[in-house]
Amino acid sequence: MKLEPLLDGLSFGEGPRWRDDRLYFSDFYVHQVRTVDESGKAETIVEVPGQPSGLGWRPDGTMLIVSMTDRRLMRFAGGKLTVEAELGAIATGLCNDMIVDARGRAYVGNFGFDRHAGESPRPAVLARIDPDGSVHAAADGLMFPNGTVITPDGRTMIIAETFAKCLTAFDIAADGTLSNRRVWAETPTCNPDGICLDAEGGIWVTGAFTHQMVRVLEGGKVTHALDLGERAAYACMLGGKDRRTLFVITNTGSGPAIADKKAGRIETMRVDVPGAGLP
Repeated sequence: MKLEPLLDGLSFGEGPRWRDDRLYFSDFYVHQVRTVDESGKAETIVEVPGQPSGLGWRPDGTMLIVSMTDRRLMRFAGGKLTVEAELGAIATGLCNDMIVDARGRAYVGNFGFDRHAGESPRPAVLARIDPDGSVHAAADGLMFPNGTVITPDGRTMIIAETFAKCLTAFDIAADGTLSNRRVWAETPTCNPDGICLDAEGGIWVTGAFTHQMVRVLEGGKVTHALDLGERAAYACMLGGKDRRTLFVITNTGSGPAIADKKAGRIETMRVDVPGAGLP
């Protein structure tokens, strides 16, 4: 199993989402949301001054974009970028990844602390933004909540806790509240970053601070491990027409220090089991 380059020259890619026969993603330090198709043709969709991260869509097709540094959820519709919700009352660090459920509720994570200023890690609160724009605390005590998936039945959310080295699951109620928190899988060999779910219940996990990514099952069994050499993987998505292309965003490091290196890439690999659930 080997990744093949699709697109290079990114500042720092994040939030890959497959939609309309192309991959959407954020490129942090150039403040752009972009797309790339399977041939490698790239396009810039919108510029987000507050640094874009997580991406998602409501059922009506409205695009939502996490704006990191000003801790906002943005709406992009009709060619206009507007503020959907202010998250500063909940987010104690830079906002990062997001998942939007089938009813249009957005769940947005944040760092919980100022990692780049050298602060000690502290737990974060996951924000839930309902379609009416109201903001709620969805879950607390999360150690750097990051990549998130929702199972095909819409009943379970699994979120990567980067600094706890585990994937954590919640039951999702009809009103969007989360309960029955539990460890879905421990990931002792990596600090999980972006994740994606497949049709057999396996989760591909990228590992911030390491040079590998893994596919794990509930309980922690590792079925696949990829050695990325000098690079690290930060986000992934199963897409393509059959959802059997694994898109992986890689770089040589993370944080503002790598902003000007343009060492980010999107790489791909074909897999046997297609993607499932959300995103």
